[in-house]
Amino acid sequence: MRWADYDSETCSIARSVDILHDRWTLLLMRDLINGVHRFEALRAHLGVSRDVLSKRLAALVAAGVVERRSYQDDGERARAAYHLTEAGRELQPVLVALLAWGDKYLAGAAGPPAVLEHIGCGAAVSVRLVCDRGHEAAGAHVRLRPTEAARLRGES
Repeated sequence: MRWADYDSETCSIARSVDILHDRWTLLLMRDLINGVHRFEALRAHLGVSRDVLSKRLAALVAAGVVERRSYQDDGERARAAYHLTEAGRELQPVLVALLAWGDKYLAGAAGPPAVLEHIGCGAAVSVRLVCDRGHEAAGAHVRLRPTEAARLRGES
């Protein structure tokens, strides 16, 4: 069978895109990874409307990527902060890969606006494709092999 013979809706990339489907969601994930957790701080940093932010946060909470935690400051009414779940934290390599691609192909003449570094030693952090046996694997050295969970197009 050819890859095109399989139903693309069963693909994990398609399912992931259903959650991380737009600019605001990806930028929201970036800010959450970088420690911005409160609604107003997220709204101000992203420059997004309250309605869009509320919808994106609700979708991420429903998907199990973000959790809502209540907090209260100095007698104010209860407010919410948003924190990544394990599933959300495991999206960091996806964002790092987007960062690296943008740095390589979209940075201006002055270079990238920020670098990702390991706190422990200061070395640059990167994402690499490595097989389970430790070999680097990319491009023509990688293929997608359907499993029993794959579905042919037109099947239910």
